[in-house]
Amino acid sequence: MINEGKEAIIKTRRGLFERIAIKTHFVQIGSDYIELVKQYVLPHYESGDILSIGEKIISLCQRRVVYKKDMRISRLASFLSRFASHSDAGIGVDSVWKMQFAIDYCGRLKILFAAVCAGVGKLFGKKGIFYDIAGIEVRGLDGFYDRVFAEYGQYGIMLPENPNAVCYEIFTALGVRCMIVDANDYTVDILGKSPCLDYTDTELAEIIADNPAGQSDQLTPFIIIRKQTD
Repeated sequence: MINEGKEAIIKTRRGLFERIAIKTHFVQIGSDYIELVKQYVLPHYESGDILSIGEKIISLCQRRVVYKKDMRISRLASFLSRFASHSDAGIGVDSVWKMQFAIDYCGRLKILFAAVCAGVGKLFGKKGIFYDIAGIEVRGLDGFYDRVFAEYGQYGIMLPENPNAVCYEIFTALGVRCMIVDANDYTVDILGKSPCLDYTDTELAEIIADNPAGQSDQLTPFIIIRKQTD
């Protein structure tokens, strides 16, 4: 299957690739990613395939979450979030919860500096400066909203820990070549990949540039990528 609005076949500099979206159940915190791959992917996986894994599912398995109930919203977070830009790509620091996470994770001074630089950048039409300074953990935080799944309204989901090691573990246990990606309908970041993959991060990102996993309630965190005969 492929998600609505996405193409099953994509043409890249490395040739044609089919993308097969694998539907799962709603994955809960503390699940086992090895068992998930074994249950949902192995029945469809063929030698030479590449498995693309959404970072959120690995983070949930690793319990990489921060709960609203454990956070205290500061005046600084409330103030700075009012001036942050909104994006349809996902939760941003216009959410007071994500801004507070940024302050807790990076410290007040660094986030103040990032906010000032971002404000200056806006005057010259430059975007993304805040996240360039705050770093990948702040940019990659998901959750803290219940527009699609009510559970996600109660916690934020951090990036997975040691994604390269996770990919190595999956390959060692199941023989599945894979990559872990942080993707939305605008950007794709390759967070980790199996060491046996002879593709650059740029080439891998090109294969899923249109985010075939979707960005809503599709429940398709696994995408099997299959090279086609040109």
